[in-house]
Amino acid sequence: MGSISKAQLAPLPRTEVLVYWVLSLGSHLYSFYQLHRFSKEYEVGLEREFQLEKGLVKGFKRDPLDFEWNFWTDWAKHSLLWTLIGHAVLSRLTSIFYPKLRVPALAIYGFLAASSVLGIKGVSVLLVHLGLSFSMAQLRKPALSWACNLLLLYTPHIKELQDIQRGWYESDEEHYLLLFSVAVCGLRFISFSLEHCWSPEDQCSIVQLCWLFSYTFYHPFFYNGPIITYKNYIEQMQKSAEESDRDESALSYLVLRLGRIILWWCIAEYMIHVMYMHSIQSNETYIEILPPWALGGLALAVVQFFYVKYLVLFGLPSMLATLDQLVPPKLPRCVSIMYSFTGMWRHFDEGLYRWLIRYIYVPLGGSRHGPLCKMFSTGVAFGFVCLWHGGHDFLQYWALMNWAGVLVENSLKSLFASTFIHSVVEQNFSAAMKRRCIALVFAFSTAMLILSNLVFLGGIHVGRIFWKRVFIHGWSTMAPPMLAFLYCYAQIGLEWTPHPP
Repeated sequence: MGSISKAQLAPLPRTEVLVYWVLSLGSHLYSFYQLHRFSKEYEVGLEREFQLEKGLVKGFKRDPLDFEWNFWTDWAKHSLLWTLIGHAVLSRLTSIFYPKLRVPALAIYGFLAASSVLGIKGVSVLLVHLGLSFSMAQLRKPALSWACNLLLLYTPHIKELQDIQRGWYESDEEHYLLLFSVAVCGLRFISFSLEHCWSPEDQCSIVQLCWLFSYTFYHPFFYNGPIITYKNYIEQMQKSAEESDRDESALSYLVLRLGRIILWWCIAEYMIHVMYMHSIQSNETYIEILPPWALGGLALAVVQFFYVKYLVLFGLPSMLATLDQLVPPKLPRCVSIMYSFTGMWRHFDEGLYRWLIRYIYVPLGGSRHGPLCKMFSTGVAFGFVCLWHGGHDFLQYWALMNWAGVLVENSLKSLFASTFIHSVVEQNFSAAMKRRCIALVFAFSTAMLILSNLVFLGGIHVGRIFWKRVFIHGWSTMAPPMLAFLYCYAQIGLEWTPHPP
């Protein structure tokens, strides 16, 4: 399946594609409407149990249970939005008047901005990690650098250190910001360490340390990403400014991108005002009594909100990085047209995907040394992502489900690429029918992908109830129509991105 080219994916009749679009959009809207009705019907109970907040619009309540969204929204209002604006102003001024000082000026600004929020003690933790990682990298032993950086990533999970660090701050939110910073900076330290181990030995250590400092404290990416490798960062920062047409288009780009980010923020807020999906998924009783269409709406709303949320969280930093003439990873692709585990990993968080490929998958052998090596490399990559996110039990299930999903997809790809199966398919199926068969296979893959995302976003109990209600008790009533709609989603995904992963 992964080797099918655009030419082999024959276009379908326009009427058929239109039907898929109507069914896809219609099922989304109707399921959201049913979830909205359920939310309003049980609003009093949800408000009593989960303290729904007063909405931004009169007459509406607001679901406050998505921790990540509320956390970053509150910090944006408190300080982050203003420090990001300060970064943009400083970058523009130095680019115009002192272009040679732009990189050090932004590095110092990022350090001061981090110090103002994390405090001297919090930033000192990051500086200690930076120093240890840099020192270990000088030995040019990738295994030692990995061991050092993994230990540094583990330190926030040591209870005694947690208690000490929590005592530095007045609120848990400030401590959480330090934890997020340590986790994201840990990826940067690994990137630097391995790039340094692989680079020629004639590089000046002081220069390398300065670049590592700049890379670590680059303000737009500091707290939450997206991830860019050390190699790409220094190459793009060192590159001279391009022709003036980019400067002339900077204002129009800024206005257009800001407009899109504001629109995405409004959509996210609208969703948690009209559908209380996070509160509903926090109580097993509500999930059990959801009507079938509302149950589907809950699954779609949870993953769609996650997608829109990261359009905002990655969109603003990526916009500022682009204005700094960096090339940030592409923003997440819409989850409704994601029809495979492989595609989800490639296109949702492209920065993390590239990081995993460069520093884990390829060094361990990847696909160059046979299927067993590929299976092992993929498993280690998923294991690292699980540990980096915290290693909780639901993350372990999520990582295993994704690993299994990728392995099954790769196995089917190899099966369909075999001479015998390929000849049978070519002789008995038209190009259009092959595409329909591919979409049908991807419908099952999408079902498992949604299930794994529900485990990641809601916990094991959410995935377990969905599995029981849809595939065990509802195997003859709920599963067939669900797969039919997922088949339509897969067809739209193939229409939108005609290169199956």
